[in-house]
Amino acid sequence: MWRRVMICMTCAAWIFSAPAEDWPNWRGPHHDGVSREAGWKADLGRRAWRVNVGVGFSSVAVSKGRVYTMGCTGKRAGNQETVICLDAATGREVWKDTYPAQLVDNLHEGGPAATPTVEDGRVFTLGKDGRLNCYDAATGKRHWTANLMERAAMARPPEWGFAGSPLIVGDHVVVEASATFAFDKKTGREVWRSQAFQPAYGSPVAFQHGARLLLCTLKTEGLVILDAATGKTVAVQDWRTSFRTNSTTPVVAGAHIFVSTGYGRGCGFFEFDGREFKQVYAHKGMSNHMNNSVVVGPHVFGIDGNAHMPGAKELVCMELATGKVQWRQGGFGCGSLTAAAGQLVVLGEQGKLSIGPVSPKGFAATVSAQVLEGRCWTAPVLSHARIYCRNAAGDLVCMELAR
Repeated sequence: MWRRVMICMTCAAWIFSAPAEDWPNWRGPHHDGVSREAGWKADLGRRAWRVNVGVGFSSVAVSKGRVYTMGCTGKRAGNQETVICLDAATGREVWKDTYPAQLVDNLHEGGPAATPTVEDGRVFTLGKDGRLNCYDAATGKRHWTANLMERAAMARPPEWGFAGSPLIVGDHVVVEASATFAFDKKTGREVWRSQAFQPAYGSPVAFQHGARLLLCTLKTEGLVILDAATGKTVAVQDWRTSFRTNSTTPVVAGAHIFVSTGYGRGCGFFEFDGREFKQVYAHKGMSNHMNNSVVVGPHVFGIDGNAHMPGAKELVCMELATGKVQWRQGGFGCGSLTAAAGQLVVLGEQGKLSIGPVSPKGFAATVSAQVLEGRCWTAPVLSHARIYCRNAAGDLVCMELAR
């Protein structure tokens, strides 16, 4: 089994590459946090632009020369929310939409946490208090809006607000509330809703199992598999975290699923046979607090981000199939990472950006630069030889890479 898993992950991560690639949604075009883009050099000498997009943790979507993100704006940086579209080359504002919204700043700065999704000329966004919007990507015209708080009969947003990013599955846009909802992406009509769970803060991911298209999502109760056509529950694997907080996206690897969550809960690797889960391993060697791990070849890389645990706030490399820790390295705080062209792109919690080769022996940055100040919890994005980084205060920088 280990050999099959390693071969599968090696092929998925390394065979395909592209000279340039859009990043149209959370975790990129392949929904795995890994860019296949090649032809760029690790050179952080030039900052192309810097703009402020408002308080929040929303990452960016990059599509057809434009960048989309979200932030809380206004006199008190919390009484309204803005969806903004920027020119990718210059940072110039193309369009924006602002509407009343809650900050939901529970023990952090607050503001939007979901990332916009761009697909077929439309942009889908989910605000901190549950406003699901659909826009024309070119003009910013709003096509439709759905209020998830009302539909889920919530008196208030979840403790940390709505944080899961919209996922396009065929003709549907799928989003997380207490239930998982599917809407017709063109009209906004509700197509189905799953059974209700406690609100969680991660994003769903779609995967094929035999002839069935399924959804995998991490609820507060644990790992949940749903039928993508109907929303019916297929399987549930208990995976509970302290403070009722699961906030990461499951990683699907063939017939296996990897999860990692914070507060010392750690990571787990499960085999799924279409009906139930079988645990392969579970331990505390990798505990992703908010940001996801990435799988490159036979290894998984992520930040163990728990401040109160021994060895916390370290970049960790594990063998995916066995869970064996290969190395741990500090200095990044509760940061985040993506991967591209055999390189790890790591943004430290205090705004230091580092790029270095993927290796099971350690992380040696080829280049590093202080690109931001303040708290940086948002994952960096590499698209079209540019790296986008953001802090909680809403400062968004674009670093131009050499080709």
